[in-house]
Amino acid sequence: MQLLTEPYLQQVKRWPLSGRHILAQFDDTSVVVYQAFRPAIGHFAAEYGYFGGEFSLQRMSWIKPNFLWMMYRSGWGTKIGQEVILAVRIQRSAFDTILAAAVHSHFVPDIYSTKAAWQQVVGDSSVRLQWDPDHNPSGAKVERRAIQLGLRGEVLAQYARHWIVNIEDISEFVGQQYQYIRSNDWTELLIPQETVYPVQLSSVIQQLGLSAIKPELFS
Repeated sequence: MQLLTEPYLQQVKRWPLSGRHILAQFDDTSVVVYQAFRPAIGHFAAEYGYFGGEFSLQRMSWIKPNFLWMMYRSGWGTKIGQEVILAVRIQRSAFDTILAAAVHSHFVPDIYSTKAAWQQVVGDSSVRLQWDPDHNPSGAKVERRAIQLGLRGEVLAQYARHWIVNIEDISEFVGQQYQYIRSNDWTELLIPQETVYPVQLSSVIQQLGLSAIKPELFS
């Protein structure tokens, strides 16, 4: 497996306890996002390195840079239709493009001048943004918020074919780690190494509603 991993109990100490933050595994040129699919779609993508076959470009597809949020959503790969967990490494410049195009899926008065203005922007956008409660490995909510991004239209087409560096089926790894969730013993639990993703542009920080990183926010 190409993903870098680290014990959960070690890295959680470095994460903010609250606020809106993008936790992700990234390097200078790429960012990892996660998706869960039924076998026909997931196996095709892992084999060919792009999304095709039964994957639909006509419906919104949600990506999550936060591994534990993906685990919560998919039930650690046990939910029907979400059995295949993919780690999709995309170009970092593409991830920044996605963030810059993101529009909140609900009206946020601090960001949009009027509800009508938001409705116009969200209707035209190819990227939807949602902040949801993050979760610990057992699925309990924490105060920190996790981001998920819905892609459609031209952005989805670019993501599916052109922005991908590689796709890895990590279902076996997920299944191995799930044993520690079932036994409620996190001492040996490994998850992909994640840190707070640094968004550089102040305009995008404001648009996303990102929280400032303060030392007192960390565990």
